[in-house]
Amino acid sequence: MNLQKKIVFITDSDSSSGKAVISRLSQKGAHFILNSYSEGAKLTRELALIHEAGLQAIVVNIDLCKSAEVADMLQFAEQQLGKVDVLIHNNKAVYPSTVEHGEEELFLQSLNVNAKSAFICTQAVGKQMREKQAGKIIYVSSIHAEKPTGSAFTYSLSKGAVKMLSKEAALVLGRFGVSVNTIELGPLEGDDELFQSSISTLYNEYECKVPNAVLGSYDDLAELILFLTSDEARYINGSDIRLDGGFLLHYMNFKMKRR
Repeated sequence: MNLQKKIVFITDSDSSSGKAVISRLSQKGAHFILNSYSEGAKLTRELALIHEAGLQAIVVNIDLCKSAEVADMLQFAEQQLGKVDVLIHNNKAVYPSTVEHGEEELFLQSLNVNAKSAFICTQAVGKQMREKQAGKIIYVSSIHAEKPTGSAFTYSLSKGAVKMLSKEAALVLGRFGVSVNTIELGPLEGDDELFQSSISTLYNEYECKVPNAVLGSYDDLAELILFLTSDEARYINGSDIRLDGGFLLHYMNFKMKRR
């Protein structure tokens, strides 16, 4: 899997997922466009890896919900590096919320950060990929695009929207050699606190609800992303790939493997 001279655009580079992906893809020769809300301050290690490998990175801090900002940034990046080959949309904003008492402002904010940004970036990058007749778009989504959280309904709703965006984009952009897929990421360390609920027991003893009782990591995510960016994944389009170790298959607590 060789990414030499490929341009990878990551929407939230400061996150744990963003850092893991940068580290892994830089080993394969990728250049990067990194949207960083810290303007690179939280990416010291990752930027060092990129530069040590003789690669290039453009660090930006733009509002991904504003099409004009995204278009201007891509035009600048094209002049510096070239057109985008891979878009990795990995925005993850989780706000405690309920259907009964959720605020409209919070609802819209969640849709903007998690879903509208995916649409704006897909539309802008899709134009470049259509011209190239090639490209990969990967949405880092969640098992909660399918499974309610019981604690953050706007997150589930926004990821459900991204799930269908992926299908629509795969249908349209697939005609031009572009693959569009989602990764439905399952529980990682700390998710029991992130999705703490008063009405759902989904995350009670959640490590043991993974059949092998071993949680995944962002390195696992990065490996799957690397595969999806490769030519070996050329026939995967419009798919939702669940990366949860079998967590959603859990059925009966007394059968759980405990460590």
